[in-house]
Amino acid sequence: MLTGPAPGAYLDNMFTAGAYAVPLWAVISVIALPVFSRQMPEWNAEQMRSHFPVLVGWVLFGLTLGLFTQLLNDVAAKVVGPEIAPTAKDNSPKKRIVILGGGFAGMTAAECLERELQNDPSVAITLVSETNALLFTPMLAEVAGSSLEPSHISTPLRTTLHHTEFIRGRVTDVDLENKRVSLDAGMDGAESCESELSYDHLVFALGAVSNYLGLNNVQRMAFDFKSLIDAIRIRNHVIEMFERADRERDEEAQKPLLTFVIAGGGFAGVELAGALNDFARGILADYPNLRREDVRVVLVHSRDRILPELSESLGRYAQRRMELRGVEFQLNTRLADAREGVVVLSDGEIPAQTLVWTAGTAPNPLTKTLPLEKDKRGALIVDKTLAVPDHAGVWALGDCAAVVDAKSGKPCPPTAQFALREAATLAKNIRASLQGKQARGFHFDSQGALCVVGHQTACAELTIPFARDKAMRFSGLLAWLMWRGIYLGKLPGLERKIRVLVDWTVELFFPKDIVQTIDLR
Repeated sequence: MLTGPAPGAYLDNMFTAGAYAVPLWAVISVIALPVFSRQMPEWNAEQMRSHFPVLVGWVLFGLTLGLFTQLLNDVAAKVVGPEIAPTAKDNSPKKRIVILGGGFAGMTAAECLERELQNDPSVAITLVSETNALLFTPMLAEVAGSSLEPSHISTPLRTTLHHTEFIRGRVTDVDLENKRVSLDAGMDGAESCESELSYDHLVFALGAVSNYLGLNNVQRMAFDFKSLIDAIRIRNHVIEMFERADRERDEEAQKPLLTFVIAGGGFAGVELAGALNDFARGILADYPNLRREDVRVVLVHSRDRILPELSESLGRYAQRRMELRGVEFQLNTRLADAREGVVVLSDGEIPAQTLVWTAGTAPNPLTKTLPLEKDKRGALIVDKTLAVPDHAGVWALGDCAAVVDAKSGKPCPPTAQFALREAATLAKNIRASLQGKQARGFHFDSQGALCVVGHQTACAELTIPFARDKAMRFSGLLAWLMWRGIYLGKLPGLERKIRVLVDWTVELFFPKDIVQTIDLR
């Protein structure tokens, strides 16, 4: 039977291509053409406005290209011939691939396996996750900063994966010898719904959790910043602090309420500090009793500069821009302890009612219970094909795996960018294993990094194709536009893209929303 394009395929292709047109406009029209004309690219507001008509042209070109591409796909499908009608249901035993974890690594692995094994009815794919949606973590700080609605950056796994069985549950045990996984679907703890899954191939994509480095008081009193509910709690807590400060008439008692400390100067900490700083200062207009100088956002970092993942010049630039916006930095400083209303540092104390921890992560605790070899971080050691040595049919990728690049021999960073590529390689290797073919090693050259540091400002470091030892570095408005264009294109699903675009558009014309969405009690 011939099947037509999926609903929304044309719009999805158009919006994706239109989103990618923004960084193309920045690289070609704003940078490359002036450079080739022996002019320096300019970034002030007046000169950026002069580029706006060209940006509109690029977006229209992207929309047209997306429409034309989908049209060509449909024409090619009709010319080549109709799709083969599905055969009758096969009740014979199937080989089962079980994926543990529904983050970037787990969901992408399932998607890639669906493509690789679409013509093999003898294989069944199952994904197990404690949440029923993929969280698009690059935009998590914008939820905490009240720029995006929480549900707009979460994609339901059930609707995304069309040929994968989804089970929402918590993995309690893995029996590697008998190839069985024990689950508990009673997620709220009120009741237990235990069950077991057998598998032929098992994929660990469990991700990571916060590592508090043995600081028990910090773990008890600090906000985590890993999940959607964490971002919602932080946003609502900030609003609660403003409400309490507005009722407080003692100016000295107000200051700890309006002081927000973030521990960790990596991407998560810097983006959160920038978002919270913009949010806190943006809602001051609704609290006339409070003074701008009493609002403090303090970022504590153990190294001498923030953003160690980027070049030193970009890290210094990010710090300067954030300082101009009011963010304070405590560098070469460690978080030592926390008490009620006080954050204890290695060189002093900060009176504060808000502490957020982004300073360390560790692989999912389940990995500790497994009789498998691990590195010093606790991640599962895999070979160059992402297989767990000495355990046929067991694989690992993402934050819970110690992956080494097959070409360079260097450890791969636990980032979403690498997890997506690891998932594609893993799917090909599982298919090769099922077909008795040789698996290939994982190799990927980083494409660079992007980080938002505050109001319409970002840092970008992009590697140059065919010259991987060199990189292009951008900062300011251009990098911010590139960040939004690239990540909007990567956001799964047409509906989510449209919702995020609407949120961003509304943000340009209206103040931040200060409605509390959960009961903090």
